[in-house]
Amino acid sequence: MARLLDFPNPVNEKAARSVAAGVLALSLITVVTGWWWLTVPLAYGFVARVLAGPRFSPLGRLATRVVAPRLGAPKLVPGPPKRFAQGVGVVFSLAGLVLAFAGQQTAATVILVVLAVFAGLESIVGFCAGCYVFGHLMRLGVIPEDTCEACADIRLRQSA
Repeated sequence: MARLLDFPNPVNEKAARSVAAGVLALSLITVVTGWWWLTVPLAYGFVARVLAGPRFSPLGRLATRVVAPRLGAPKLVPGPPKRFAQGVGVVFSLAGLVLAFAGQQTAATVILVVLAVFAGLESIVGFCAGCYVFGHLMRLGVIPEDTCEACADIRLRQSA
């Protein structure tokens, strides 16, 4: 069971950015159309990716199996910060879902726009805000260094 619910480490950044592009599109479509039911697959995808990486996420599978391979050689990055970022996405997408179905569409819109902004930063310019926060939490000692040795040891990081 532990293997089934395992997050990949390392992660192909090209696949992660492809997932972020899908999140960006799904969030914006939801906000523009008012199709709040789309918050259900959005939240499901984040929960699935936190629990098991792309394994049970339709968007994750599309990104890893179809999109990323067409973008060239993988660019590997540490998995734990990406998992943390997906966890932040769980919080935002579930908040949007609950607010939308509680009749608070304005608040849900704000939440989804924030989610779209950060998904856009990841997919378009490669800035993962969750990864950035993860790094700061490691430096502050909130996240132990052994959680992500590749994050803690600058010599293990790939050059851009």
